[in-house]
Amino acid sequence: MTQAIRILLIDDHTLFRSGLKALLQRQDDFLVVGEAADGLDGVKQAELLKPDVVLLDLDMPVMNGREALLQILSGCPDIAVLMLTVSEDGDDLAECMRGGARGYLLKNINADFLLDSVRRAVDGDSVLSPEMTAKLLARLRQPQAAKASEADALTPRERETLGWLARGASNKEIARALDLAESTVKVHVQNILRKLSLSSRVQAAVYAVEHGLDKV
Repeated sequence: MTQAIRILLIDDHTLFRSGLKALLQRQDDFLVVGEAADGLDGVKQAELLKPDVVLLDLDMPVMNGREALLQILSGCPDIAVLMLTVSEDGDDLAECMRGGARGYLLKNINADFLLDSVRRAVDGDSVLSPEMTAKLLARLRQPQAAKASEADALTPRERETLGWLARGASNKEIARALDLAESTVKVHVQNILRKLSLSSRVQAAVYAVEHGLDKV
């Protein structure tokens, strides 16, 4: 039997957190291992429990979600952190993605989208609520000049892969589009992150848009 995906919930709204936990616990492959009502307690629980996924609210007492995100990933960089928020602000979105969040989801998404997003995040994919994709592109539509050394370090195939990452494509989707093995795409993604000194697919997507490398 496949090991369950271990999830930590960090949200200051008790009723929402309880409903979310009930939804997740109904899935055979999910296990909610902890809950926190503020960012500081959430950081402590993430360090203690080391979950696979953290669902993190943005606006909370004691420590907000942005700061909690940075602290969680500084201590446990392999955790997939998904922001789950009511904020549709493009600045919040860009800041969280630059900080290493694996995704940015609005609380008005349907249950199936949330469940699929958690599974995709564990597989290394980046996930966004559909309406936030357009906001991200609008927020980052002014490309910056990439450093020559960074751009030159990417092979043509890695540049193609980076373009697909900017569109939020999964490894499977990229493999299909480029007629490659999924394992080969995974290697390309790892090379991109290493060469650009980035820590996540989401950061790579932001980088691609900011530097005009998002064309496929």
